Amino acid sequence: MKTRIVRIGNSRGVRIPKPLIEQAKLGEEVELRVVKGGLLVKSASAPRSSWADAARQLHERGEDGLLDETSPTLFDETEWEWR
Repeated sequence: MKTRIVRIGNSRGVRIPKPLIEQAKLGEEVELRVVKGGLLVKSASAPRSSWADAARQLHERGEDGLLDETSPTLFDETEWEWR
């Protein structure tokens, strides 16, 4: 699909038809990246937005334990008071 670059103040913009926005699942914010021969427009994702879902899936599979065994530290052995 061809479109025109339009003036928006001191900047330029491209109007993206609603069907393309819906098909690409673009939200209110997008990321722009220069690629060879053009620009890439993609949905902006919040950092770590999928971590909660990934942690839930690990828990459901029983894979959310520690990777390494715990080992006592000098503080544990000399300064910690167990009651």
